[in-house]
Amino acid sequence: MPAPHPRARLVEPLQHPVRFSLAAALAHADSMEFREARDLLQVSDSVLSKQASQLEAADLVRIRKGHVGKRPRTWLSLTPEGHEKWRQHLRALQDIAEGLAP
Repeated sequence: MPAPHPRARLVEPLQHPVRFSLAAALAHADSMEFREARDLLQVSDSVLSKQASQLEAADLVRIRKGHVGKRPRTWLSLTPEGHEKWRQHLRALQDIAEGLAP
């Protein structure tokens, strides 16, 4: 039996465009403030909140709430598993794009 096609290695939670974009942004930062991510991804607060929560439920993103002075803030970061799954997803996409046989 041949090895599975590289698409079998794609990480399902990262297949949504906003979740993919968020993981890409967080892969290059220790953490990112919610509003910075929202502006970078050009989405509404509610869209980012929903997609970040789905990645948190998959243990790919950590959502941390706190305050700066008296103002509430939310920070997002990839978990160690999130970094691993991000690399796996990118390798699978690369293999698919290069037409590599399974």
